[in-house]
Amino acid sequence: MKRIVVIGLGNFGFGVAETLAAAGNDVIAIDVDGDVVDRIAPVVSKAAVGDGTDVHVLQRLGAEQSDIGVISTGDDIAASILTTMALQDLKVRDIYVKVVSHDHSRVMKKVGVRETIFPERDSAAALAKRLTGSALLNYVKLGTGFSIQEMAVPQTWEGKSLRQLRLRQEFDITVVALHDVLKDRIVPSPDPDSVLSDSDALFVAGSEDALAKIAKIK
Repeated sequence: MKRIVVIGLGNFGFGVAETLAAAGNDVIAIDVDGDVVDRIAPVVSKAAVGDGTDVHVLQRLGAEQSDIGVISTGDDIAASILTTMALQDLKVRDIYVKVVSHDHSRVMKKVGVRETIFPERDSAAALAKRLTGSALLNYVKLGTGFSIQEMAVPQTWEGKSLRQLRLRQEFDITVVALHDVLKDRIVPSPDPDSVLSDSDALFVAGSEDALAKIAKIK
């Protein structure tokens, strides 16, 4: 289990926090909007209204020496930089930042973040991979040799339930969330009797070897 602090709970940040918590991680979620904090609170270890650029606020919430920081503060580059610096001051090892442009990404890499995520670009690339037959879609890789990644439902799995597929027993992976792509809705810890369709994607956790194996499934 990792301690992960997620700062900024828009659609991307909320989805990341929800998925990581469903996988059993210790997630601290922070946003300036009290309503969204109230919605995420039952799911994560700790949720709080606060300014993610303030190192003292982060320290008080237990973010110090977290394994991972995820920053999703919209198009405010200054806020991204200040939040990154605050996490670095607290010795957070790996920092991932949602960006909105190539320039935003360049700035954040100069600051020293582990990785930038551009959801619109990444979604387009994921769709292209899916249309060309690749089952595994990169999401946010966490840790050496272990990932939580989004996976398009292979044709051979359509119409079957998670219970029928026995993915943990057969492939040594765990489904931590179901993504209804048409409704853009993420369901953590999905019902094992839910029947999969071609408009679904799965968030799966496992070793790199296990994920590479299921990437070959058609």
